Parts: sequence; structure tokens; C-alpha cells
Amino acid sequence: MKQFEIPAYYRSPIISKVKQQRKMQDPRKKDFTPTRLDFGTVEFLIARHFGFCYGVENAIEISYKAIHENPDKKIYLLSQMIHNPGVNEDLQSYGIEFIQDTHGHQLIPWDKIKAEDVVIIPAFGTTLETEEILTKIGVNVQAYNTTCPFVEKVWNRSEKLGSDQHTIIIHGKADHEETRATFSHSSQNAPSIVIKDILEAAYLCQIILGQRPAEDFYTLFEGKFTEGFDVSKDLAKIGVVNQTTMLATETQEITDMLRNAMIEKYGEITIKEHIADTRDTLCYATNDNQSATYGLMENDADLAIVVGGSNSSNTTHLVELLDNKFKTFFITSAENIWDVTEVESFDIHEKTWKQHDSFLPVEKEKMTIAITSGASCPDAIVDGVIQKILELLGVEKGISEVI
Repeated sequence: MKQFEIPAYYRSPIISKVKQQRKMQDPRKKDFTPTRLDFGTVEFLIARHFGFCYGVENAIEISYKAIHENPDKKIYLLSQMIHNPGVNEDLQSYGIEFIQDTHGHQLIPWDKIKAEDVVIIPAFGTTLETEEILTKIGVNVQAYNTTCPFVEKVWNRSEKLGSDQHTIIIHGKADHEETRATFSHSSQNAPSIVIKDILEAAYLCQIILGQRPAEDFYTLFEGKFTEGFDVSKDLAKIGVVNQTTMLATETQEITDMLRNAMIEKYGEITIKEHIADTRDTLCYATNDNQSATYGLMENDADLAIVVGGSNSSNTTHLVELLDNKFKTFFITSAENIWDVTEVESFDIHEKTWKQHDSFLPVEKEKMTIAITSGASCPDAIVDGVIQKILELLGVEKGISEVI
């Protein structure tokens, strides 16, 4: 695996050592049990896999390379590099400006961008329409294109499916940068539709099976399908791809549901003519992080902490999983921890920050805390959370001794 050059302050004294030990013990990533760090009064269960993935480290390396190689040029990011406020704020501290927000709304008019400017394409990729605008301006869009290779893999798979006359069904969030980019690419080759979850998959199955009138499709999926989509013929041969940060289990559940609907309509014998096998589009990092989260859930803990950006899709899904077993706090950094009892946590259902006055179970002789983070969260931030808790609890046992 390639080693990336990223700023040293994204690394960490605790997590880096933990990850190095696990890599030596389990080089093939077969063991998803968490690492235990026992400090006496508190024990941390650290997920086997979490934090920066290949695509994120690649994007960060290219972004800082752009800064260092162009000291006298105006540098823009098309939108947030990744969904982590600390990383984005650091890039902005170097003078980088965002052209769009995460929903694609314009922050800087296109006519302000000059041919000699540097524009960094974020890890999520971008739409073909945006690439065309930048190319017409004269910007070299490939010079600092940080699109994740696994996102491009989905695009390539979509192109192949389209060439085989499949309609592309994208499991993703329609307003997410990656899904917008994937939809733009898939639309060039095939009819395409974005579905958000298993409920929308069920609606689609009902339409395929004639259990709902075809007209319902255009209402239920308004704004999420390609122009000219014809329900009478475009749902006869399909292939499912996903936004790489979605729950892998949900993507598979959606695929299985659609497959069963196609079998019911067309029969088992000809099923390969009606739905493609697309399991190979799932991102390895998303799979590993989610599997490691299931590994955390096989243990007992007093609470769980998930660290990452509140608008991070992959991080939100980790919270969803842990919420099923633990009292889970979703925080951005140690700054959200005010003291042993008070914490500010993001509510993924109401999309708001909430204050809690029952954070750590200080009445216990020993507490256990499960902890993980999203793929866009630097290890140093997770370190900061652990160190903040140790400091608040007055733990004297040294980190090097525990590791």
C-alpha cells in the first residue's frame, strides 16, 4: 500500500502505534476485534479499522502539493475536500477558497475563476457539467484532481453496465457530492435513478411488479432520474452501484430485494439478463470500517464515541450502527467534550447539536468506552479525544506504558 505524504500534525502518538501493532499482528485484516487500551479507571475499545482511508490520504497529499507548488497563484477547492471541518479549515488557512458548498450551490461565480488559477477537484469527484465549465475557462482540471480511485471504479462500472444496456440504480443520497458526480457520469451512458434507502427500493420493486401505477415513479423519485426515463422499458434490465460511503449491508439488501422482484417478474432462468452482479463496486475502506464497528458491538461498553464531521456520510452510518447497542455520542473533536458529565453531540436524526449532562459514568469504579471515527477524520483528532478524557478523569497511567 502506498505511503502518502500528509502533514505531520494529522498523525498521532497513540493511534499510529495502535494501528502499526495491529498491522503487524493482522496484515491480512481478518481480525475485526477491537484493540483494548486499559488505563485502570477507564478502558478504551478502539475499532480495528477507522480514520483516513486511501482516497482521503491521496486527496490530502495532492491538496498540500498544490499549495506548495503554486505559492503565487490563486487556489480554489471546488467544494469541501472531505467532510471534516478541521481538514477543510486548515486548507482555508492557506488561502484556499471554496467555489461551491457541499450541495453544489455557488459560493464564487464562475466568471471570477481565471485560466491561470488552480482548482482542486475534491475526493468525491465532480460532475461532467462542472468539468466542462472549468475546461472552457481554461483551467487544467486534471492537474490536481483528487477523485478517489474507488469512486472512479463505480463510474467505470456504471459505464460498462450502460454499454450492456442496463439502467443504473445508484444507492446514495441525491444531494451528496459523490452521488451527484456518479449520476452525472452514469447518465452519459444509460438511464439512471438514485434511491436513498430500502424503503425507496421497495417502492421501485412495486412499480417493477405492477403493484403501483407507473405514474407513481415520476412522483416518488422526482428530481432523481434522468431526463426521458421510460418506466415501461427502462426497468427491464438493471444494475446497482452505490455511493461508496453508504452502508454496504444496505446496498446488498437493496440489490437482493430488486433481484427477487426481477425473479418474480421474469423467472429464475433468465435473471442474468435482467439484473447485473455489482458487488464489486463496494469500497474496501467502507466495508472494513463497518465490519470493525460490528466488531465493537460484539463487546460490552458503557458508551460509544464516534469522531468525525457531522456532514460525513460514512461517519453517520457508523453512528447508526453503534446506536443499536450503545449510548452513542457523535462529536467532531475534543472541543465538544466540556467536562466529565457534559458533552455536545450531533443528533443524526434531527440534524442538530445537543448538549448532554450525562456523558461519562463517573460513579463506576471502571468504565469502558468504545471509540471509532469516520474515514475523513485525522488520527490526531481521535488522539485528542482520548487524551481529553484521560485528563478529565485524572488518569496517571502513561500512554506509552499502556500501549
